[in-house]
Amino acid sequence: MGNAKPLILVADDQPANLLIVAAALKDDFEVCSMTSGEELIERAGAGDVDLVLLDVEMPGLDGFEVCRRLKADPRTSTIPIIFLTARDALSDEELGFDVGGVDYIAKPIRPAIIRARVRTHLELKQARDQLEQLASIDALTGIANRRGFDAALDLEWRRAIRRGRWLSVAIADVDDFKQFNDALGHLRGDTCLKDIAGSFNRITRRSGELAARYGGEEFALILPDLDGPLMQEAMTSLIDGVAALETPHPASRNSTVVTVSVGAASIVPTRDHSMLEVLEATDRLLYEAKNGGRNRCVHVDLSIDRKTVIAGKS
Repeated sequence: MGNAKPLILVADDQPANLLIVAAALKDDFEVCSMTSGEELIERAGAGDVDLVLLDVEMPGLDGFEVCRRLKADPRTSTIPIIFLTARDALSDEELGFDVGGVDYIAKPIRPAIIRARVRTHLELKQARDQLEQLASIDALTGIANRRGFDAALDLEWRRAIRRGRWLSVAIADVDDFKQFNDALGHLRGDTCLKDIAGSFNRITRRSGELAARYGGEEFALILPDLDGPLMQEAMTSLIDGVAALETPHPASRNSTVVTVSVGAASIVPTRDHSMLEVLEATDRLLYEAKNGGRNRCVHVDLSIDRKTVIAGKS
């Protein structure tokens, strides 16, 4: 769970219950207490929440409805939710699990039980997160795979819409890679892909930036907060960085070393835009780069519909 204490949100309309829970958890966890479901939903949506302890009976939204809303929001859907309630009917417990709760603790609150249940569900969440992370990593190159790319792009797209910020995306293809494999063999091809993945990964330095193996010999980049001119600078560094690896390519049609062609797009997304349309545009630009001579990037700034060709060093 890292060096920082896990953050637990607790919602209960009774201040005495909040004090008991906070006292039970304060040594091992950071506890944020609140008295309404609406307040909890807002705080959970801000991120960095590890677990929720939720009273069922509260003014306004009850705990079951709060749980439904948290599970319906992709930002909060994976947060474990434990219900705290004086209700002991079997039907209430069943409803709690049906709406997405992971546990159901009856009042009066017993500190030892609270601590044990919280620890158990945080350990389970950590194990699930590790499995999810492994499932999103490309086994050959060690960078994100297509699944990881899709999940990260969806997150950054929604974040850019909320904040009114730039988002830039690139898809790249290794030039004449089939010919490389035919000439030098698949083991050398695998080494080439690993080296290119490392070069792409060096472009990503800030939070939210991601390099991924998009499939086969295709790679992709997500670069939040980069406008058109900054993205063009990044793409210049990218294509020149791959060429600077100086991986010999005896069967290339355009160079003595391995190069890449890139399609890239920059946009300030709004709800009128489609993430799929931007990806499709980026893919078309990749093929323009291929047809235009390879070892280059074709970039479009969608805010002004301006296309720029960035040629790699000869």
